[in-house]
Amino acid sequence: MGDKREKGGATVVGAGVSPMGIASPEEEETAGGSAGVRTAETLLRLLPMGLCIMALVVMLEDAQTNDFGSISYSNLGAFRYLVQANGICAGYSLLSAVVAAVPRPSSMPRAWTLFLLDQILTCAILAAGAMSTEVVYLAYKGDEAVTWSAACGSFGGFCRKATAAVALTFVVAICYAALSLVSSYRLFSKYDAPISCGGKGIELGATFHG
Repeated sequence: MGDKREKGGATVVGAGVSPMGIASPEEEETAGGSAGVRTAETLLRLLPMGLCIMALVVMLEDAQTNDFGSISYSNLGAFRYLVQANGICAGYSLLSAVVAAVPRPSSMPRAWTLFLLDQILTCAILAAGAMSTEVVYLAYKGDEAVTWSAACGSFGGFCRKATAAVALTFVVAICYAALSLVSSYRLFSKYDAPISCGGKGIELGATFHG
């Protein structure tokens, strides 16, 4: 039964208010939707962790020795950076998934923190993939201008593992790009951007949209 209030001589019936404190169907639907979104975001944040670990393990095991000599991922700075970037992203994915899974009221500091960290990690993992792609390309094609001969003809196994690790890294970058869109939408759909106050500078406060 709705809550009745007198307003301007007319009786207004409040919808969705239960005298026993029981949630209305609309409230239950909203809560269920929020739980579903939280679950989806948690899974989306856990996905890059598995991919990062796979790329990291493949690259750590990337070494080959034959009659032409020996080569390892540790001989190349781009591959070392790829390992480090994937390790950091894996740890952040786990931490951010835990934060996303815990139900708590939305706050501006939390939204800004996730937004900024998602942007930073997206750029870091994308840079790792781009740098490593250049090295893999040179390993396959070489560069006559700098007398860099192709190495994959002699170290085929090394090049195949490196290619697999780089491909996984780009899939991680796609996942983080999606997370960046989610966190940016969540931030800017709930809070206004800082408003200029003329000669008085910038207002640092933000308005919550609810």
